[in-house]
Amino acid sequence: MQRLEKIRMRVQKACVLAGRDPSAVTVLAVGKKHPETLIRALFEQGQRAFGENQLQEARRKQLQLADLDINWHFVGQVQSNKTRDLARHFDWVQSVDRIKVLKLLSAQRPPALPALNICLQVNIDREPQKSGLLPEDLPEMAQMTTEMPGIALRGLMAIPKANTGDRETARSFHRVRMLYDGLCAQGYRLDTLSMGMSADLETAIAHGSTLIRIGTDLFGPRPMKREEATE
Repeated sequence: MQRLEKIRMRVQKACVLAGRDPSAVTVLAVGKKHPETLIRALFEQGQRAFGENQLQEARRKQLQLADLDINWHFVGQVQSNKTRDLARHFDWVQSVDRIKVLKLLSAQRPPALPALNICLQVNIDREPQKSGLLPEDLPEMAQMTTEMPGIALRGLMAIPKANTGDRETARSFHRVRMLYDGLCAQGYRLDTLSMGMSADLETAIAHGSTLIRIGTDLFGPRPMKREEATE
């Protein structure tokens, strides 16, 4: 069975268990370090949403795959000196966590393009080494999005702390969902809760995820560098 079909079946089963419509969950294929040929192959199988972590790698792939109608998401850490290319060449930026970045994306989005879809990344487990807004800083950032042209706040993105067990992961997802619901209750028109990857997509869907980010389970193991392969 093809990898994409396996993921789709997992999503469908998880949605049935959660009492949700499978069409409400989008699979984002994250192709970090994988070649353009694999992206093209997934596209031919019906996959349309693709994510990248590194801008330089993403731009190379975008040029090679310009003939395909791909919905491009940036999911890596956003550096302020890279925002111009992000604003010009992506449909989504899921990892916004600073006001400076928000302002730059707004100012640099070409007026001829639709609004840039953004998610605010939340550091839900307060990990010092991880990017993301602390939960208490989220309301200010959300309010800022309403004052800026060229961008559209679509929702939240989060990556729970790794290797904590299913119960703790579920608690983290639940807290993100509560933040999301709180913003919706305040009048924000959100529709995207980006959380969950290969190992925990079922738990994420149970807690309301609408977008899961899948890498290895779609593309296979990342290619090793030459020096790693010869060690």
